[in-house]
Amino acid sequence: MKKKILISTGGSGGHVIPAITIYDHLKNNFEVIISTDHRGLNYLDVEKHKIFEIDTPKLNKSILLPYRILKVFFLTLKSLFFFKKQKIQILISTGGYMSLPLCFAAKILSIKIFLLEPNMVIGRANKFFLNFCEKIICYSNNIIKFPNKYKNKIAISNPLIRNEYYKKNSKENIDKVFTLMIVGGSQGAKIFDEIIHESIVKISQTNSIKIIHHTNKKNIDFLRNFYLENKIENMVFDFDQNLDQLLNQSDLCITRAGASSLAEIAILNIPFIAIPLPSSKDNHQFENAKYYKDKDCCWIIDQMSFDKEKFEFLLLNLLKNKDDFFKKKKNLENLNYQNTWNNVNENLLKIINEN
Repeated sequence: MKKKILISTGGSGGHVIPAITIYDHLKNNFEVIISTDHRGLNYLDVEKHKIFEIDTPKLNKSILLPYRILKVFFLTLKSLFFFKKQKIQILISTGGYMSLPLCFAAKILSIKIFLLEPNMVIGRANKFFLNFCEKIICYSNNIIKFPNKYKNKIAISNPLIRNEYYKKNSKENIDKVFTLMIVGGSQGAKIFDEIIHESIVKISQTNSIKIIHHTNKKNIDFLRNFYLENKIENMVFDFDQNLDQLLNQSDLCITRAGASSLAEIAILNIPFIAIPLPSSKDNHQFENAKYYKDKDCCWIIDQMSFDKEKFEFLLLNLLKNKDDFFKKKKNLENLNYQNTWNNVNENLLKIINEN
């Protein structure tokens, strides 16, 4: 009989996508269930995945904090009953406050806990549960704010990337129409929707470019019309399950700096300009981007001091002299040459089976 594993996730795509990837890696060897909150359901296929829904509230400072703590207590009881009924033997948490009741319940029942930390700064929930976990799966040994006494619990993995992203497009179109993809992440972003497109027009006046632009649904018509009026070939969308295919058409990406997003762009060997979310907890998006910047794989722009003229100069210089572009593309290729689906799968199974 296969062991039963519960993968805890929820919230944004940055948490749910790694959970789906882990599910696909483990589904042939274990019986796997995914736990998520209501928001996370937007990224899951209810027909494909066995789902346990649990809506954990944020424990931020507010007059509702006592009520929220009480709710977490009752959700912990709900989790205890679920673990016992389903006979769960292993919990894998992708981090975030969504996992709190499940991790509490797993600890009470002495169920093995594995944590995932894809960011370069350890999350607060993961840090809280380090003492209780068997291992924490990270992409680097140099995680910021990671307590030294738990360093022995780090298990290194190549970034967890959906299987379809390993199918790279071999088409070389850099000398044809240069395709720029703008993607603001699952949460969207004002700077991507209301500022960057103005700079794109200036670039298009001296360079032949195509734009693939991810935006909010309410902004689609405006951007489409804007690009058409300025005679820029474009594709504007709000959500697409086949994001990998769109990225595969791209030469350069302008993006936020969520760990999953950067890993998926990087595996496709697409140089990128990262504009980290300034409000990300502990500035983890900047640190995620810096990991690639230190390896000369990308450029970083600080949103708080964003300068349109400097941004336009960067793009124009990049298009005029592509040596730096190709250097970063090659560095990404070297960085990811060992990141294959089979290598990640074997390593993940080894981590779980050894503990």
